[in-house]
Amino acid sequence: MTELKDKKAIIASRIREARKMAGLSQAQVAKILELHRPSVSEIEAGNRNASAEEIAKLAEIFDVSVAWLLAEGVDKVDIHDNKLQLAARELQKLKPEDLERLLILLASMRTGRDNL
Repeated sequence: MTELKDKKAIIASRIREARKMAGLSQAQVAKILELHRPSVSEIEAGNRNASAEEIAKLAEIFDVSVAWLLAEGVDKVDIHDNKLQLAARELQKLKPEDLERLLILLASMRTGRDNL
């Protein structure tokens, strides 16, 4: 039973994270799915199961795979890994010069940490 609860929590967390990374509000997602906003809130809280059709539409809206949303093939989710995957998607949207600046910033942050 705990395994099922964990899986529901993972799915809810991934939906919430993906929505935020897509820059959409719960109301916007609800409108696209033709649901009421509280329904999206309940899905993100893990209190309501999303239908197969809703999961497919969410994956399309957020530009992620259904397998990722459903945490398929994953026993325990590393939240850090989730954020890295979503960040990578956002990085693809940057202009090359902005990406280069960001890489320089990351390198300097890493170097600063090494000197502590």
